[in-house]
Amino acid sequence: MARFVLSRALKAVLTIWIAITATFFLLRLLPGDPTTLMVEGDMTPEMQAALLKTYGLDRPLSEQYVSYLRELTQGNLGISFRQIQPVTDILVERLPWTLLLAGTAFLLTIAVGIPIGVYAAVHRGRWPDKVLQVLGIGGHALFVPSVAMLLMVYLGARLGWFPIGGAIDPDTRGVGAYLSLAHHLVLPVLSLVLVQLGPYALTLRTNMLEVLGEDYIRAARARGLSTRRRVWKHGLRNAILPALTLMGLQLGTLVGGAVLTETVFAYPGVGRLIFEAVGQRDYPVLQGAFIMLAVTVVIANALTDLLYAVLNPRIRL
Repeated sequence: MARFVLSRALKAVLTIWIAITATFFLLRLLPGDPTTLMVEGDMTPEMQAALLKTYGLDRPLSEQYVSYLRELTQGNLGISFRQIQPVTDILVERLPWTLLLAGTAFLLTIAVGIPIGVYAAVHRGRWPDKVLQVLGIGGHALFVPSVAMLLMVYLGARLGWFPIGGAIDPDTRGVGAYLSLAHHLVLPVLSLVLVQLGPYALTLRTNMLEVLGEDYIRAARARGLSTRRRVWKHGLRNAILPALTLMGLQLGTLVGGAVLTETVFAYPGVGRLIFEAVGQRDYPVLQGAFIMLAVTVVIANALTDLLYAVLNPRIRL
């Protein structure tokens, strides 16, 4: 087990390093000069050269890269070009909003997807099963911003059931603040759940069909065990193992979808921060945000592998 954990840890570190390197060089291929957005009015060549030197942008890319890695090992993500404050402070302020959005959508997808997938497998060939197959296949073709726009237009703008932007009403306190937060969260979360729910439930349904045909399930039926116990205690425990991998991959998709969803709904998370930083060519903020999201996804997938190994010892081989 220790060797398995070490192997996954080394792969995670390598993946994070590749993400950091790709992010560093790709951002510097963007057109334009970030120094032109740091001051108002005309900028003289002397002012531009001074800013480039201050932020180390006048050095060769190789030197900038080595310096960035050195600072990164010390937990320093740099200073925002636009906001003139540590990138870490900016990310810490925005991260809880993204975690709330992606985490709520993730848990809701699992909580709703498991019963739907199991029910469709148990009632194979009936109309709930057929509906799930259509939704599962269609879910792969859905684009998060398109779903978000439709929900915002119809449920938000036309019907007025939910807010179409922001995360909380200003000047709310106590219970009212939590209610306002939940009210604003409905449409962004629903956008992510609608895209993820069908494929996840369909995958679980396929796994359940395979498990329900196993000999030990038939033996449990012969022993007189109830359908509920056969399905939920014996069947689901094994059918959910392959779905763990999908759950880890879904978390990465949710993080990416959250970036787009936050942009559509003007939600004050890391995704909205990335959108703003792109327009401002704020390299440090973009680098810090991308690295943080990449680390989150890599760690989530590594934990998924470890959980799979714990539940299924054969994977350690």
